[in-house]
Amino acid sequence: MNLETRGSSSGEAAYRDRFATVMMRSAPTPLAVLARGEGARVWDVDGKDYLDFLAGIAVNSLGHAHPVFVEAVARQASTLAHVSNYFATEPQLELAERLTRLTGGDRVFFGNSGAEAIEAAIKLARLTGRPRILALENSFHGRTTGSLALTGKPALRDPFLPLLPGVKHIDSTIEALEAAIGPDVAALVVEPIKGEAGVVELPAGYLAAARELTRRHGVLLILDEIQTGAGRTGDWFAYQHDLPAGDLPDAVALAKGIGGGFPIGALVTFGAASDLFRAGHHGSTFGGNPLATATANAVLGEIERAGLVENARVRGNELRAHILALRSPLITDIQGRGLLLGVGLAEPIAPTVASRALDAGLIINAANEHRIRLAPPLIIGEQELAEFTRKFQHALDVPHPTDPGAHR
Repeated sequence: MNLETRGSSSGEAAYRDRFATVMMRSAPTPLAVLARGEGARVWDVDGKDYLDFLAGIAVNSLGHAHPVFVEAVARQASTLAHVSNYFATEPQLELAERLTRLTGGDRVFFGNSGAEAIEAAIKLARLTGRPRILALENSFHGRTTGSLALTGKPALRDPFLPLLPGVKHIDSTIEALEAAIGPDVAALVVEPIKGEAGVVELPAGYLAAARELTRRHGVLLILDEIQTGAGRTGDWFAYQHDLPAGDLPDAVALAKGIGGGFPIGALVTFGAASDLFRAGHHGSTFGGNPLATATANAVLGEIERAGLVENARVRGNELRAHILALRSPLITDIQGRGLLLGVGLAEPIAPTVASRALDAGLIINAANEHRIRLAPPLIIGEQELAEFTRKFQHALDVPHPTDPGAHR
């Protein structure tokens, strides 16, 4: 439910009218008009508060207005915000060193978003000289024309055809990968957990088998960790759970949580893949500027200092247990890891559940008709879990379509 269908105050109505007048029609009508946030909570323009269990779609790792985030932005903005890619800065180099340490990678390209990280990955794959890229059905990699070509959702791609040639979408099975891979394939691009699909896991052992197959055929394994990275799954990166110890991908696309709310994207490369780009092959005016990289450094540093990767693992297990304890007949499954969970529903009522949650002061996401996506800040504790459970139970108490009172 959005502002056009749910009751709204005169303040919200005024914002709604302004939004409808000046914003491009590609933007959905906003669910609410938010004014401020603190921790895992936000307030709208009329003062109503909400527990935020979406975190800007897995972006706000430290929640809202975290002192470390605020101080980093203010400090860097007061010294040096932007210099272009003709120059290097200490924050840029420090962040690149941090990301290579955390990932086990060798080199970093900085952009401004996840889609830009994927675009860099596509160009990296093209530099192999091979014409084809494999991606998975029901995947999501972005909305720029290159990243959209990789996205395995025809409804998103079809209005913009033709897109980048040479992309083949395959089922998420090792058998499908074995049938499609060959000497003309440059790369396999994979989300370790399909976030936009509603937090859907790959088959057990998929990434390990894909690493073996891609290595055997000389194919780049490129992982889209835009939504799963920065500690969200209870590991720094999801592949660290899914690949055998010491085994690494060829490239990893990052964004969202690494900046904690400040726009930044990165492509980290490993081994021989780090030698593909040469001077002039790629660039970004804003990518890696000191303001973005200083903020991301501070965010990742606080995740390390405060033990928030472990917190994501522990609280994620607790969150899963809380949901299962509800024993709702609507819940069919829970997928994902850490603080990226998807709740499957037996009826196509996820948008209704999300709307009832919003009315109750809880922000969750209906990824599609049957799945609810949860991605709270990594800072949540027992109090937030208890509040979520109460409000999610309320949201799930939706009259069944066959209930005689459902349409009163």
